Amino acid sequence: EFNRMKARFGTRLSAIGETLCEHSLDYSFRSSPAILDFVDATFRAAGHVGLGTPSMHLAFFDKLPGRVDLWPPEPAGDKPEDKQWFDPTDMLAASDPTVTLAEKIAAHIEDAVKTGSIPGENGGFRPIRFDDFLILVQRRSPLFHEIVRACKARGLPMAGADRLRIGAEMAVRDLTALLSFLVLPEDSLSLAAALRSPLFGLSESDLFDIAHPRPETDLWPALRRHEKRFAEIVRTLEDLRAQVDYLKPYDLLERILTRHGGRERLLARLGPEAEDGIDALLSQALLYEQGETPSVSGFLLWSAAADTEIKREADTSGGRIRIMTTHGAKGLESPIVILPDVSDWSPRAGQEILLVNGIATWRPPAPQLTEAAAQALAASRAAQEEERMRLLYVALTRAEKWLIICSAKEAKADGNSWYRLARTGLETLDATALATPAGVGLRYQRGEWQDAPRPTIAPAQDGAATLPPWVTAAAPAPPERPAPVSPSDMEGPKSLPDPQAQPQDDARAMRHGSQVHLLLERLPDHAREFWPTIAAQVLTGDLAPQTPAEMDALLQEAARVLTAPELAEIFAPDALAEVEIAGTIPTPPHAPVRGTIDRLVITDEKVMIVDFKSNRLIPDTPAAIPLGILRQMGVYYGVIREIYPDRQVVLAVLWTRCATLMEVPADLALESLVAGRAP
Repeated sequence: EFNRMKARFGTRLSAIGETLCEHSLDYSFRSSPAILDFVDATFRAAGHVGLGTPSMHLAFFDKLPGRVDLWPPEPAGDKPEDKQWFDPTDMLAASDPTVTLAEKIAAHIEDAVKTGSIPGENGGFRPIRFDDFLILVQRRSPLFHEIVRACKARGLPMAGADRLRIGAEMAVRDLTALLSFLVLPEDSLSLAAALRSPLFGLSESDLFDIAHPRPETDLWPALRRHEKRFAEIVRTLEDLRAQVDYLKPYDLLERILTRHGGRERLLARLGPEAEDGIDALLSQALLYEQGETPSVSGFLLWSAAADTEIKREADTSGGRIRIMTTHGAKGLESPIVILPDVSDWSPRAGQEILLVNGIATWRPPAPQLTEAAAQALAASRAAQEEERMRLLYVALTRAEKWLIICSAKEAKADGNSWYRLARTGLETLDATALATPAGVGLRYQRGEWQDAPRPTIAPAQDGAATLPPWVTAAAPAPPERPAPVSPSDMEGPKSLPDPQAQPQDDARAMRHGSQVHLLLERLPDHAREFWPTIAAQVLTGDLAPQTPAEMDALLQEAARVLTAPELAEIFAPDALAEVEIAGTIPTPPHAPVRGTIDRLVITDEKVMIVDFKSNRLIPDTPAAIPLGILRQMGVYYGVIREIYPDRQVVLAVLWTRCATLMEVPADLALESLVAGRAP
C-alpha cells in the first residue's frame, strides 16, 4: 500500500515538474544490532521478497548486546503402536515432535528465569523475568496449545491466548452448564458436566455412584437421594434453583462465583488466565440485560448464538509469558522472542475465486487451467508468499535483545520455510555452533553477555502461610432493622368512648373515614359542579356507597369542609395532599416510622400539619383528644421538625363531621409519646 501511494504521488508530482523526494526510516529504536544484522541477512538471502526494497537497518542503540539462536529441528518420534483406549483421539503422543518441542521451550524459559541474564534498560545486566518472553506462532495450531500446556504444567505464569472465544473457555463452559441445569432440571448432561467441573469437584467415580444404577430417569433426583453424602452440593444447587427465576443472569452468576465460591474454585483448577473468560461472561450478561428481558434461559440462547470473540490487551502481561500469533503481535516488542512455528508453508487451500483480467471467475481444475487463469493463480500465490514474508519481518523485529528460532518439523531442502531462511541468514553471518536444548544449533551474537547479580532470596519458612480468618470468612449478616410502623397505628384509642356503639360500628366508621379522606383528596382540584361525577368515579369497590342517600351524605360532609371559609388555606392550590413521610419517632426508642400526612401547608414562616378525622364524637378541647390520635400527631411533629427546623410547626386535627379545625399543642402531642406509653 505504501508503494502504491508512493507511485501515485510520484506520478502526480512529475506532472507538474516536481520530483518526489524519498526518505527511508533506517534506524530501529527497538532491536539490538545483532537482531538487525540477522534480519538484513535473512531477507537479503530471500531476495527481499515482500519488502520491496533492500533491508538495510541501523540500530539506534548500536552498543546494545544481542543474540540470535537457532535450534535444530525436533526429530520425528516413534509413533506408539497402540494408544490407550481412554486417551482422547486428538491427544498427541508424548513422543510427538510438537510435544517434545513445547516441553523444551518451557524448560528453557524456566531455566533462563532461574539463572539467565539480559541487558538492562539503563545499562548493565539484569535477571531474566517471565514477562521478558514473547512466543509467536503463525497460527493457533496444536503447537500453540502444547506450549501453553507445557508452561502450565511447570507452573510458569502464562498470560493466555491473545484472542479469547468466550464460549470455548473451560470456565465459561462450566458456568453455562450449571446455568443450563438451573433453567431445566431435567438436563442431566449439563448437571453431570457441572458436577465434574471445578465448581463442585466430583470425581468420575463419585458421578458413577450417583448415576448408576438409578431408578429415576433424571440425574437431579438421583443426586438428592445421595444428599447425606453430598450435602453441601445439594444445598448449593437448591439455593440456586430457588433463585433462578428471580435473579438476572449477572446476579445469578455473581451468586455462583462469590457466595458459593465458584470463582475461587475455577481459578484454583484452571489458573489465573481463566479469570479473563469469567469476567468476559459477566460483561456479556450485563450487555444482554441492557437490551433484552433479563432471563437466564434467554441469556443462554443469546450467548450461544453470539459466539463472541474478544481480543485481550497483550502489551502488558503482568509478569507473565505472552503467546500469540505473529499477526497479532504487530506494534508489540519484547526483550526475548521465541519463534517455534517456522516449518514449511503451503499456499492457502480453498481459493476458488480468481481475478482473471479484472474479472472474478471460478478456478477450474488444474488440467483445465487457461494461461490467464494460471497466471492469476500464480500471482495470488505470490501475493500470499509476500504477505507471509512480511509476517516474518514482523516476527523477527519484535525482539529487542534475544531471538530464539526453533521448529517441530524438519525443513525441506527445497522448501520455503522460515527455518530454512533463518539458517541461511545465520550462515552468511558466520554464526557459531551452540549447544541448545534441542541439540547443536547456531548462535550469532554481538556484544558481551554478562551474568547479572541475582538477589538473595531468603529460604522459605516451614509450613504454609496462614491467612487471617477474615480473608475466608463470610461477611456477617447485617442486623435486622425493625420494620417501620405507621403513625396511624400508634397504640391508644382513636375515638372517644361511646356507650351506644355497636360491635359493627367500628368497621362502618373506618369505611366512612376512608370514603371521606378520598373525597377530600380528589375534589379540591375540580369545580364543584363536577364533584358528584368525580365522587362516583373514585368511590368504587369496597368504598362504593350502597345507596344514593349514602352518596349524598358523603358529598354533603365533604362540601361542608371544602367550602368553609376558615379552611380555605388548607385546601389552597399550593397546599400538599397525601404527603409521604419517613423518619423516626422523636422519643426513645426512636423506632422508624413511615406514613402519610393528609394535608401539609408550607409557608416561609410555618408548616401546618393537618390530619382528617371523621369521628362521630368530637372532643371539646385538645386535651380530650384520644391518646392514639395525639401520638400520631406527635410523630408527625417530630419528623417535620427535622425537615424544617427553622420554621414553626403547627399541628391541627380537622373534624370532618362539623368542619372544625382544632389546633393541637406540640407539647401535648410529644408528651403522649413518653416512655411507658410508647408503641
